[in-house]
Amino acid sequence: MRLTLTAVALTAALLTLTPPVAADTTTAAAAIKAAATATLPAITVTTVGKRQLRDHVLASGLIGPVELVQVQPLIEGQPIESLSADVGDTVTAGQVLATLSTATLTLSESQLMASAAATQAAIAQAQAQIVNAKSNAAEAQRSADRTATLLAQGSATTTANDQAQAALTSANVGVTVAQQAQEAAKAQVTLVNAQLANIDLQLSRAQVVAPVAGVITARNAQIGAIASAAGPAMFTIVKDGALELRADVAEADLMRVTKDQTATLTLASGADKITGKVRLVEPTIDITTRLGRARIWIDDETRVRSGMFAEADILVTSRDGLAVPVTAVGSTGAETTVMAVKNGTVSRVTVQTGIRDGGWIEILSGLTAGESIVAKAGAFVADGDQINPVPAAAETN
Repeated sequence: MRLTLTAVALTAALLTLTPPVAADTTTAAAAIKAAATATLPAITVTTVGKRQLRDHVLASGLIGPVELVQVQPLIEGQPIESLSADVGDTVTAGQVLATLSTATLTLSESQLMASAAATQAAIAQAQAQIVNAKSNAAEAQRSADRTATLLAQGSATTTANDQAQAALTSANVGVTVAQQAQEAAKAQVTLVNAQLANIDLQLSRAQVVAPVAGVITARNAQIGAIASAAGPAMFTIVKDGALELRADVAEADLMRVTKDQTATLTLASGADKITGKVRLVEPTIDITTRLGRARIWIDDETRVRSGMFAEADILVTSRDGLAVPVTAVGSTGAETTVMAVKNGTVSRVTVQTGIRDGGWIEILSGLTAGESIVAKAGAFVADGDQINPVPAAAETN
């Protein structure tokens, strides 16, 4: 009995030490495959996917007023009597900025008013002369008629008749002269009234007012100085306080910039970014610098000052599309290519690219979503190479 149990135990031990033939074959194949994979270069790959891409144009320039208004005196030769505004003041349209002396204008007005009274008296005198002249003419007419009748009857001489006719002619001329004197007096009244109106206009213009609302950025007026339109402007106003960035844009980018595109402005001071909108794109390019200019309206002008330097990031377009890392794109001659990976085999694919947004570039054709590509075009792989693909998410460096 003991001998039988020993034989059974030996048989079981031999069966345990001897593996099945099929299991040995599978293990060998896996080992061969692992060894082969280990000899392939490990290359980082990434997957083509969709993302939002934004096309930008970068520009920079100085901030300045949208519209400057120069305020000049409307009358000249009068001294500045008082000033009511200074640099930095916010003014409204029609607000008084300065007052000119009116002493000489007031004196001239008094003289003209006296002249007007004198011409009115001249008109009254001319009217009286007309009445007198007409009366004399009527009497001369009656005398001439009587003399002509007597001459026809033989009771008067030809000389008397001639004298009566001459007196009639003289009386009629006297009427004409009196009427002309009246017209001359009326014309003088019209002239004096026009001169008075001019004086009134000058008196109203003795107050220099703001033609528009805005912020005063310069003041050259000084109390006591003689106002003159030939010199520097008395005041300079930024209309409505509106400021803009006059951004210089590279010639290659200028045609992509259009009115109403949004922009983000960064100041040299490093303050928070400011939003704006393209107001207009100037139609010419500087022949020396080869730069164009876009004028960007600043939404919040209280955060900037005229003369500041700023950089603008103009958003040209934004859309969803296929994108790959910029590092995955290379070039072969005139073609743009990426290295696609399928089942561990590399193949060169020609693609058409679009927007470049930071570290990503849009793929317009040549690839589809979900495909694997070599993450770095500079990797030492060629068309047809076998690689050991390592997903970019697993990359440790």
